[in-house]
Amino acid sequence: MDTLFFWLSKLIWLIISPDSLLLILLLLSFALLLLGKDRAGTKLLGFVCAVLLIVALLPLHNLLLYPLETRFKTNPEMPDSLVGIIVLGGAEGPYLSALWNQVEVGPAAERFLAFLALAKQYPEAKLVFAGGTGSLIRQEFKGADVAETLFQQQGLDVTRVVFERESRNTYENALFTRELIQPGEGESWLLITTAWHMPRSVGVFCKQQWPVIPYPVDHTTEPDHLISINFALASHLRDLGIGAKEWIALLVYYITGKTTALLPSQCDWTDVPTAAIPTT
Repeated sequence: MDTLFFWLSKLIWLIISPDSLLLILLLLSFALLLLGKDRAGTKLLGFVCAVLLIVALLPLHNLLLYPLETRFKTNPEMPDSLVGIIVLGGAEGPYLSALWNQVEVGPAAERFLAFLALAKQYPEAKLVFAGGTGSLIRQEFKGADVAETLFQQQGLDVTRVVFERESRNTYENALFTRELIQPGEGESWLLITTAWHMPRSVGVFCKQQWPVIPYPVDHTTEPDHLISINFALASHLRDLGIGAKEWIALLVYYITGKTTALLPSQCDWTDVPTAAIPTT
């Protein structure tokens, strides 16, 4: 069932993502014009052009991402000690790394930077990297392998790190990591991931009865310029897709029982530092 969920989530998103929908509508408008349905084709083409212009001029993605990025406190007050630190994969490029025989990372590299810094700050903490690959066709290339190489290159003792290599999505990150670690009740574990991804991640860990301290990184929005006019079609459309995908994922995860709430905020915070509790 988890494999079916993984495949369906990937395939459906290929169709309903904003860029795919706009392309489908553009092709449909062209087909209508070819078929002589000039009125319908022109109206649809005009609609697509209007949407593209609005997306190009306005950072609509901020409306989707900002509530997610502010769901948890950034730079929370840290406890004196931690049992462990978990970082979720997603920044690494497993296939490119294998292709070029060197570490290749993407925009979410802040996850690695925070993990390395906190590993030094808490030398006694257990360290966990959770991430296999989200690719449909290249399952043999694992994010954990890239992370292990990166950590070695940066001087981290990788014998401290438990690498979870089989997960394909956020749900499996938490599920498989819990099976590996078997955390005890009341233990303080820190979770590092991208800020807009943190609510869903916390919700999944809560569902697994594993309260974690959220440590969000890799922010996208600019709080002082949430609504502004600047022409940037490519980046606006990309970030709109990120926001739309995350909100859809939140809804699907909630409906399928993988998270504790539609917009997760907290679970059992009895043993979690007050400063790390969500602000909303």
